[in-house]
Amino acid sequence: MAKRDYYEVLGVERTADIEEIKKAYRKLAVKHHPDKNPGDKTAEDNFKELGEAYEALSDSQKRAAYDQYGHAAFDPRMRGGGRSGGGGFHDPADIFREVFGGAGGGSIFEDLFGGARSDPTQPQRGADLRYDMEITFEEAAHGCEKEITVTKQDRCDVCHGSGAEAGSKSKTCPTCGGRGQVISSRGIFSIAQTCPRCEGSGRVIEKPCKTCHGAGRRERTSKIKLRIPAGVDTGSRLRSTGNGEAGSRGGPSGDLYVVLHVKAHDIFQRDGDDLICEVPVSFVQSALGAEIEVPTLSGKTHIKVPAGTQPGTTFRLKGKGVKNIQGFGSGDLHVRINVEIPTHLNAAQKAKLQEFAELCDETVNPLTQSFFEKAKKLFS
Repeated sequence: MAKRDYYEVLGVERTADIEEIKKAYRKLAVKHHPDKNPGDKTAEDNFKELGEAYEALSDSQKRAAYDQYGHAAFDPRMRGGGRSGGGGFHDPADIFREVFGGAGGGSIFEDLFGGARSDPTQPQRGADLRYDMEITFEEAAHGCEKEITVTKQDRCDVCHGSGAEAGSKSKTCPTCGGRGQVISSRGIFSIAQTCPRCEGSGRVIEKPCKTCHGAGRRERTSKIKLRIPAGVDTGSRLRSTGNGEAGSRGGPSGDLYVVLHVKAHDIFQRDGDDLICEVPVSFVQSALGAEIEVPTLSGKTHIKVPAGTQPGTTFRLKGKGVKNIQGFGSGDLHVRINVEIPTHLNAAQKAKLQEFAELCDETVNPLTQSFFEKAKKLFS
């Protein structure tokens, strides 16, 4: 069957530059890769055709020869006249690795989407763990110590992580020859997979530890003490180094990350390092002035409310907020006044208020007077 034009195969114009050619190859190679289309002979043929087209058009000398002579430029029977044939085509899998930067040793498709694989026979670091913890508002503000219980894979204390019984040795895995991987062929491709016998370690143990069954790790429950600094908030993350899962083959342990969730407070609201507290005062206290008691995180204190204080007036108590977690002092406490209007008045109380109202003139309620002066034209 006649070969298709290489520019047509890649779906690019004959004037396309190398970046356009490479971009087109990347897109189509992923689409037709056999790993993504297992058992599809058409996809495998398309992938091979793409590799040939890309190799010819990505090399300036080969492309020039192809532009001049077409497919005959790479026909061995036509090379006597000095044409630049370039020695034929490579395995399209090699081209795919070159374009996508994949490392050999694993599935090519896995190299593309999962990155280069580390040597499975080397010591492996243990997994990091996450622990979500709820603490009170006061604990977040002042700091505290906590003890948590975590169930995780720890190094076996019987074999000390070796996975072997005392006096037993490990030997090279006879299945993979110590490589930690076995190779299987799929048409023109070679796929590397973790050895099922040694599970990638490259070695097998003569007498596995009876406690961990050769794994070198076993599940254990550990108690871990944590120091929570003052000033943390919801979403703060603490790292406990080395308290994640144990590594394999002598690798280091991972870390434990503790994510904090702070309970809401009945009185205080937090704004960064500042606190906001809404304090109710009576109509009389607001009108005549008073000294009132207000709460803080460190106990109670007193503030003076001047006569005529309006609802929403805020008083700042410097340094009575939350300690900055970076050590830059403490925030402030903002006390917002909420004037409480009396309800459920009895007859005597109503009479007194009516008497008070009759004594009032525009000087008593200047804001009301000013408002209605401005609104007169809207009422007329």
